[in-house]
Amino acid sequence: MVTLAEVAQHAGVSASTVSYVLSGKRSISATTRQRVEESIRELGYHPNAGARALASSRSNIIALMIPLRTDMYVPVMMEIAIAVATTARTHGYDVLLLTGEEGPDAVRRVTGSGLADAMIVMDVELEDERLPLLRGTDQPSVLIGLPADTGGLTCVDLDFGATGALCVEHLARLGHHDIAVIGEAPAVYERHTGFAERTLDGLRARARELGLGVLHRPYEGGYDAMALTLGRIFDERPGTTGFVVQNEAAVEPLLALLRQQGRAVPEDVSVVAICPDQVAVQASVRLTSVAIPAQEMGRYAVEHLVAKLEGRGSDDVVLIAPELTVRASTGPAPTAP
Repeated sequence: MVTLAEVAQHAGVSASTVSYVLSGKRSISATTRQRVEESIRELGYHPNAGARALASSRSNIIALMIPLRTDMYVPVMMEIAIAVATTARTHGYDVLLLTGEEGPDAVRRVTGSGLADAMIVMDVELEDERLPLLRGTDQPSVLIGLPADTGGLTCVDLDFGATGALCVEHLARLGHHDIAVIGEAPAVYERHTGFAERTLDGLRARARELGLGVLHRPYEGGYDAMALTLGRIFDERPGTTGFVVQNEAAVEPLLALLRQQGRAVPEDVSVVAICPDQVAVQASVRLTSVAIPAQEMGRYAVEHLVAKLEGRGSDDVVLIAPELTVRASTGPAPTAP
């Protein structure tokens, strides 16, 4: 393994000069800096991470807090995590994953230990217990998600309120008047998780404006649970012809039960999903859907965090506009017999 001393000898400078070039602690002439950087590239020198952290008071690590709960769709979470990691690497940072449900303790662990230079926080609740700690530390952070109060915070997310409204508008244009929303697991709403609450708020508000009826039912998971949920929906609202699904696990049980009941999609019932494109196109009926822009969310979060680390960023809320793709699962509402 190439050492710092070998880089210094190759560049014709002292070891301390190489160290100053790496840490940026002292001003070095452009000519000398270029010579040292060329030697580093030619020799393939990689500074020891621990030594570099001691020298610069930086770890070059970003902590990603991503609680992997059983009631969340993990593939989306991991797609965001991969986008965070690949984008961070292009900026010279590695990523430390914190996957436990530790809440404020995880924030304290990062800020108190120097494990990471900055934090990205996921699975954000409307009244998230981690927020006072994030606001009270000098360590930069970005939320992937939106709490009720975004003051003093930098947040990146899909505009879930606009997403819910967009789904309703699409069904309304097709003539549907009674809409059922099959949502996330009950625990997601009990925690007041931001994305689920905002989707519902946006959907209900737009439905009121358009004069549509909306029935919301959380979905725990499993075929039997869907049969029960669907039975309740049609018992309470027999004229339901439009469905909005915000739960990837609900897609196939819903489509299968509609088929069993003799309700054709989209001739009798239309279905819109809020889900990754992969789920939408691989469903037994290709779903009209609003995609989750996981890669953009991860990339934007890192870019805003790096800007804050470099003293260029400010507290900001970035909402990605939803895009609805029409496929085979939505059509005109059936006419009354």
